[in-house]
Amino acid sequence: MEVSVWDTYVDRNDGKQMHFDIIVPSSITDIATVLNYGHAFLSTKPFQTKNLTSSECRYCHIEQATEAMTSAIAAQGFYILEMENCD
Repeated sequence: MEVSVWDTYVDRNDGKQMHFDIIVPSSITDIATVLNYGHAFLSTKPFQTKNLTSSECRYCHIEQATEAMTSAIAAQGFYILEMENCD
């Protein structure tokens, strides 16, 4: 499965900046859909963040999905790759 990677940076209210990728099937090109997935992810965090808009989330590239990505996409429509300050 080919997936699109959306590089995302969101400021937390404690001054740290989160960095994560929102990974979706490559057929999804609507930024509103991608941002909704990002909001769903952020709602699971115990801390507050600034707003997530298209300024913080940018299309990066297409790649082949891993098994973990494919499983998450089948279950919830997207996969999040957490990189910095996500916990």
